[in-house]
Amino acid sequence: MKFRVELVWKDDDGTAAESIYLTADGRVILQGAAVPRAEREALALPLDGELISVDRALVRAIKEML
Repeated sequence: MKFRVELVWKDDDGTAAESIYLTADGRVILQGAAVPRAEREALALPLDGELISVDRALVRAIKEML
């Protein structure tokens, strides 16, 4: 049986962070915004590979869940 759990964390003011997915094979997948090439270059980030940007709400949600 395959399953996926979606965790949605809400702040005290009711705003929701991006979702956190737990998969059947034990991976944790974070929802975020893709980092555009220009921003990668400005921040000296690797140009290859998939990168996403997460906001403070998602980081706080992860911290509270741990």
